[in-house]
Amino acid sequence: MGIKVGNIVSHTGALEWGAGKVMEITASSAMIQFSDGKNRKIAVSHFTTLQPAAPNSFLPPPEVLVEAKAARAARSPRAAKKK
Repeated sequence: MGIKVGNIVSHTGALEWGAGKVMEITASSAMIQFSDGKNRKIAVSHFTTLQPAAPNSFLPPPEVLVEAKAARAARSPRAAKKK
């Protein structure tokens, strides 16, 4: 199977990872983002464990929104003490 960036694949030895989207390919490996939320580097020697998967089977992990901390409205009691 020819692996290309953007392909949707599944790993036959780890079906619990879900489908994965090929994000990057180098001479020695491919970085794949799986539906379980983890990016995994698969060595070229293990490309035979990757099988094509249906395009709609890949569910990207939900984006985690970082909530900004609210600014303190008043000084803390410790800061208000006289020295």
